[in-house]
Amino acid sequence: MKAACPCGRGAAFDACCGRYLGTGVPAPDAESLMRSRYTAFVRGDTAHLLATWHASRRPAALELDVAVKWLGLEVKRHTPIGETRAEVEFVARSRVQGRGQRLHERSRFVREEGHWFYVDGDILN
Repeated sequence: MKAACPCGRGAAFDACCGRYLGTGVPAPDAESLMRSRYTAFVRGDTAHLLATWHASRRPAALELDVAVKWLGLEVKRHTPIGETRAEVEFVARSRVQGRGQRLHERSRFVREEGHWFYVDGDILN
């Protein structure tokens, strides 16, 4: 049995976010892109994170904290805003040095030339 994708959809990685990481295949919507980015954080895939970050906000380099253990993702809301914009509200749980943490964010995405990109987000309480 193949391991479930870290994004929480319940499908195997290859049938879920694995379709988008390192393949050049665009995610069909902002929620799928956000889930693939969470999976990239879990897997340490900085190439996918950088490739899916909008050029206007993309950092020159990205170094992930190896001490972070990602525990789960809950998508609260996916809100399309026309054909080319969307917001995704989510909670990502992690543990760092034994301490549980929650990242609750409303992320903004844009679609350009058939590809969705993460722009930025607001941290929510």
